Amino acid sequence: MKMNLRAVKSIRLAVIIAGLAISSSLFAELPTAPQLASKMKVGWNLGNTLEAPGGETTWNGGVMTTQKLIDSVKMAGFNTVRLPVAWFSHSDTVTNVIKDAWLSRVREVVNYCIKDSMYVIINIHWDSGWLEKHITVADSARVNARQKAYWTQIANYFKYYGDHLLFASANEPDAKDATGMAVLLSYHQTFVNAVRSTGGNNTTRSLIIQAPQTNIELSNSLMNKMPVDPTPNRLMVEVHYYTPWQFCIMDKDGTYSWEKMYYYWGKDFHSKTDDPIRNASYGEEAYVESALNLMKTKFVDNGIPVIIGEYAAIRRKLSNPTDQALHDASFANYFKYVTKSMISKGIIPYCWDINMGMFNRSTGKLLDVALKNAIMQGAQEAQATAIPHVFESKLSVYPNPFQTAFTLDIENLSGLKQVVITDMLGKVVESSNPQSGRNLFGERLKPGVYVVRIVGNNWSKTAMVIKE
Repeated sequence: MKMNLRAVKSIRLAVIIAGLAISSSLFAELPTAPQLASKMKVGWNLGNTLEAPGGETTWNGGVMTTQKLIDSVKMAGFNTVRLPVAWFSHSDTVTNVIKDAWLSRVREVVNYCIKDSMYVIINIHWDSGWLEKHITVADSARVNARQKAYWTQIANYFKYYGDHLLFASANEPDAKDATGMAVLLSYHQTFVNAVRSTGGNNTTRSLIIQAPQTNIELSNSLMNKMPVDPTPNRLMVEVHYYTPWQFCIMDKDGTYSWEKMYYYWGKDFHSKTDDPIRNASYGEEAYVESALNLMKTKFVDNGIPVIIGEYAAIRRKLSNPTDQALHDASFANYFKYVTKSMISKGIIPYCWDINMGMFNRSTGKLLDVALKNAIMQGAQEAQATAIPHVFESKLSVYPNPFQTAFTLDIENLSGLKQVVITDMLGKVVESSNPQSGRNLFGERLKPGVYVVRIVGNNWSKTAMVIKE
């Protein structure tokens, strides 16, 4: 049976729309990035799968992703998924046209996640390094052209999807200095412009911008500008966390002492019987707090959500049963501690996982119960403790997030004049002349993200609060 081109396109569009679980009307103003971030609790990576250049079954005995697997991820407690995706190897590398079959397959996996009411991120991953290893002025014109072509196609293909879908510009772009950062910013600007140009729900979709090398220290020192976005409050920042690398990702010893694998992490988990070189000598609890606080202070506290797009550690096989038991406990402690620290600072964690890691990708069976439990325990403890937002010893805001009201605790703070609460559009929704002691706010606010501004004589302080 023959059909004209217009009919074919109409049917294809109808199929796409029918397959969506859109949480808003076809074209609507989607929530702000902080509003979404408040709902994206604990994340999981479909690692070594869609980003494999030869297809999703190429690496590590990979298998085709199924709804059954994503259902298992949801049941384990994760509510957001990161899908690393390759596009270069699924396109004409001269014209930069992505193959329809690949766009359709990525959409299938996205739909698995959205069917389970999960938030889902699609990115341009390593992808043969066409962007990540070419952060140079000489390569910028060619890279920007491909970045524009790919993201225009991807964004058009998904423009009808609602707020549960987010786009991420890249993965681990190899920018090292101010010049590289300027080039990388141009790639991110091209990404933002391409997505916004497609209209529809992409006008207000939240977009994720990668730090140089997704490195926390580099992002703190170099990432002093964000791309210009015509839609306010829709950008997030992505960094990764694999510290200390000798514990997290190093799979064999090197020549020097600092190239030896760590088996034990955490102040209460060092071995007293194994070789002392196997105990982590840096990157433990104090470093976690210091590094993540850089991201909280620079971005989260200024209304720009942060995701840890990847974090992981290697579970090792040791010959001595006592050493193995201590290593296993240390391994669980690592995931529990860093997950708790991330979430307590308003940062969204995405653990890196591969086939036969946490899950059997063929059956969906949960294989590493201890790992899952460590992550979820860290998340639960972070949410339960609700660490106050402390400006200084005389002024704090808690709990945050809150459900009914939050407390502004003031202790003899001189020159205090007014508290003003605004929504993310700058509209004043509550104001008061507070007194010393505990002041309650937010009872009449709707769920959302708000800015609290405390004003004194010649000073002011600002915090962000979330009502769930």
